[in-house]
Amino acid sequence: MTDAAAERKMQFLFALRSRGVTDKRVLNAMEKIDRGAFIRGIFAERAYEDTPLPIACGQTISQPSVVGLMTQALEVHPRDKVLEVGTGSGYQAAILSQLARRVYTVDRHPRLVREAQGVFDALSIANITTFTADGSHGLPDHAPFDRIIVTAAAEDPPGPLLAQLKIGGIMVLPVGQSDTVQSLIRVRRTETGLEYDELRSVRFVPLLEGLGRD
Repeated sequence: MTDAAAERKMQFLFALRSRGVTDKRVLNAMEKIDRGAFIRGIFAERAYEDTPLPIACGQTISQPSVVGLMTQALEVHPRDKVLEVGTGSGYQAAILSQLARRVYTVDRHPRLVREAQGVFDALSIANITTFTADGSHGLPDHAPFDRIIVTAAAEDPPGPLLAQLKIGGIMVLPVGQSDTVQSLIRVRRTETGLEYDELRSVRFVPLLEGLGRD
């Protein structure tokens, strides 16, 4: 690693810590997974900035500190089976792959799923399974899940996803009725029902039903 690259990585991790990402396992995963591998074209040189960036199909790759905070809130254990709704660039799934036993990720855009799978293959990440489908319905054939993360905003936590969460499981997702007022929430499923925590304000693309165009 060059001095410049090492300095850039140090600044990247410092920015994460300064914004509240303190879990060592999460920081180690984010140090290991190079965000630059998931960004193409004119935005590649900005891969290590703490900012969201455009990707194909009108979507975005989330701000690294938000990825870190969502991952931290998910409290992933090494034996967990995780569902991610909204593959996007694949960056979030790659982070989760370092923390969980298996990650299932689904996106409505076939192109994004293909491109993300290509990056996973290039990085030799073998514990992620990708799907092109309407993520708002989850993946009932593979449920239940220990953890569910949604990287697009719904007005309320989707019922099918809550139904696919194990007792003792955690779901983290943005909720809000517009793209300007959204809250990141954590849902815990207990023996007696659902517990909700509001974590912070965020801004995500909307969770849409159906399949997108290729």
